[in-house]
Amino acid sequence: MAEHFRVLVSDSMSKTGLAPLLAAPNIEVDVRTDLTPQQLIEIIPHYDALLVRSSTQVTAEVLRAGVRLRVVGRAGVGVDNIDVDAATQAGVIVVNAPTGNVVAAAEHTIAMLMALARHIPQADAHVRAGLWKRNQFMGVEVRGKTLGAIGLG
Repeated sequence: MAEHFRVLVSDSMSKTGLAPLLAAPNIEVDVRTDLTPQQLIEIIPHYDALLVRSSTQVTAEVLRAGVRLRVVGRAGVGVDNIDVDAATQAGVIVVNAPTGNVVAAAEHTIAMLMALARHIPQADAHVRAGLWKRNQFMGVEVRGKTLGAIGLG
């Protein structure tokens, strides 16, 4: 008989991202996005894996309470909300998705660049105030320009 594996998802996640776990025959997935830190500590002993985003703080106390815990997965880039040293001491593997938001970040960067070039935030505020002086919001064409983007992580 195959081993039964319990996964706790404590932050909101895409249904598409969770689909492979939900479809697996020997994996039980509980989605509980309403947990207080104390509630997490109380229920984590019943789980083999914890899947988080950035809201859940995976503290040393949570990791000590997770007696069955084998892995903490971070659906995102950083692991600053996970006590990696405490996880290492507890023998819990910490994984993340460092390239998971690359396309979204690139698209957002382009959108912000275009919004700035065309003064969209200012024009939006102007229209919402019941005004419209079109010549104030002409902006600049991006075509033919050399642009630089600096990423800070």
